[in-house]
Amino acid sequence: MRRLRFKQVDVFTRVPFRGNPVAVVLEADPLSSADMQRVAAWTNLSETTFVLEPTAPGADYRLRIFTPRHELPFAGHPTLGSAHAVLEAGLVKPKGGKFRQECGAGVLELERDGDLTWVKAPPQQITPLTGEQKTGLGRTLSSSIVGEPVVVRVGPVWVVADLGGSADVDGLTPDMSAIARFTDALGANGITVFGATRKGDGSIHVRSFAPAGGIPEDPVCGSGNISVAAYLSRSGKIDAGGRYTARQGMSIGRDGEVRLRVEGGAIHLGGEAVTCVEGTLSAG
Repeated sequence: MRRLRFKQVDVFTRVPFRGNPVAVVLEADPLSSADMQRVAAWTNLSETTFVLEPTAPGADYRLRIFTPRHELPFAGHPTLGSAHAVLEAGLVKPKGGKFRQECGAGVLELERDGDLTWVKAPPQQITPLTGEQKTGLGRTLSSSIVGEPVVVRVGPVWVVADLGGSADVDGLTPDMSAIARFTDALGANGITVFGATRKGDGSIHVRSFAPAGGIPEDPVCGSGNISVAAYLSRSGKIDAGGRYTARQGMSIGRDGEVRLRVEGGAIHLGGEAVTCVEGTLSAG
């Protein structure tokens, strides 16, 4: 019986049992892909990750990311939570605050800045919805949509829509069956909606739904927030060098805080994290 180090980390928060949890299995090279999928189904979190020896030149470690049903090439909160875990475990020592993660989306640049960890997101592919698809999205959400919704590919594929204001986002009552049908028809993982807050500081409220993948509402979604930032950048609502904060998870009792910045045309995702569970995982 093998015993592997295991952590459960809450991401986009410094307060335990807020944010979004990710299970992280350290030094997981003895496990097969089938083993990893079984563990991910057992934890039943939105994602479980496995830290492995790197195979790409210049990478400090390799990460595989699994939902309860399938593997993802990239996801935001698992990347930041796993980075927190490997740094805390002493498996990686950043050079000048920087280190690199290999994953299905390539080798990604990460940075530790005080209590924040940042990742430079993979490139995004953006496709506008057709008029018919926009109408179908409005029916699916039972909500008015501001501007032109898009499909964003950043590893996971998100349909992104601006609902106008945070009250519209908070008041949404999603029909999960309708969302699953709509996203399946588009080949998307889910729908991420957002709206501006009334604070006047550029912050936004975000919610992400992926029922077709077994995640009715993602507590605080990194790739969904990257997709929103790609939408805002494309529509000229955030300039190069711009920064803003997104809040997510309040609707389901989590209250996560996500940092976004745009530099040189690239989107950087940032957040804090805290370890809530540490122990060993028995693997036969």
